[in-house]
Amino acid sequence: MSSGTQLRVATAAILIPAVAAAIWWGPTWLVAGLAAIVAVFALGEFFALGERIGFRAYRSWTYLAAVGIFAQQWDSARAASISGIGDFLYRPGTPRMSLEMVLFLFVLGAAIIALGSRRAVSDVFSSVSVSAAGLVAIVIPFSAVVRLYCVYGPVVGAIWSPATIWAAGFVWSPAELGRQLLLFTLVVVWAGDSAAYFAGHTFGRLKMSPHLSPNKTWEGAGANLLGAMLVAVVFARWMKIAPAHMLAMAVLASVAGQVGDLFESAFKRSAGVKDSGTLLPGHGGMLDRIDALILAAPAVWYYFEWFVLRRV
Repeated sequence: MSSGTQLRVATAAILIPAVAAAIWWGPTWLVAGLAAIVAVFALGEFFALGERIGFRAYRSWTYLAAVGIFAQQWDSARAASISGIGDFLYRPGTPRMSLEMVLFLFVLGAAIIALGSRRAVSDVFSSVSVSAAGLVAIVIPFSAVVRLYCVYGPVVGAIWSPATIWAAGFVWSPAELGRQLLLFTLVVVWAGDSAAYFAGHTFGRLKMSPHLSPNKTWEGAGANLLGAMLVAVVFARWMKIAPAHMLAMAVLASVAGQVGDLFESAFKRSAGVKDSGTLLPGHGGMLDRIDALILAAPAVWYYFEWFVLRRV
């Protein structure tokens, strides 16, 4: 095993248990907050790539908008979690934070910054473009991890007294299914990436996209898909979801994840770099680590919402 592979495995051996523990035992606000931090780091690396080709983002304002998107996802999931007392806490007509509102505030702030900035007018187009691209291509799809984690309902057996209702924002928590669903998505991505990495290095002959990622092969892509399907079989019994649905979510996550990986490779090739950063030894930057998850998470969430959740 090469030193690079050893470093990759060692980093994964530390990160994977830590992430799994946070998901299984951590409160919702912690998981949403950690996901927001990860997104901000990935966004920073995306902006660094842009700066290499002359696109300077409005970094601070876009970071704030990214945190706002995760707060909105958390707030929406929290509101949806409370059944039976929804009319008491969230009366019809009560203003609520929406994704459209967060994006409107982002655009408004970007316009104010552009008009008041000392940067050259010629930079406005590129600065607004790369800032918005970071939110659309990274933050919004990645924020689906919050929706996956927040598949829940009121605490079973809870007595909704006035005091409990008043404190509802502090007592609600994701059900086991939400934790399982997010872990399933992560394990599909991890297992698929690992299978593709080792199969590609061992058996890979047919290059998938040599101009974007010279090391990726069709053999590795097939191993990624098979690894994802194996995870679905294992998780189906634990999650008590029909195996057909589990396999469908695994296949979608595998395909979407590999598209996300190549998509990020296109950004890196445009900027003339191999990795987005050096934050994670053996894995590159944060964006390198979550590139597959950025598209895999919403793929699983939308399938679950449309074909599983509505049938429960």
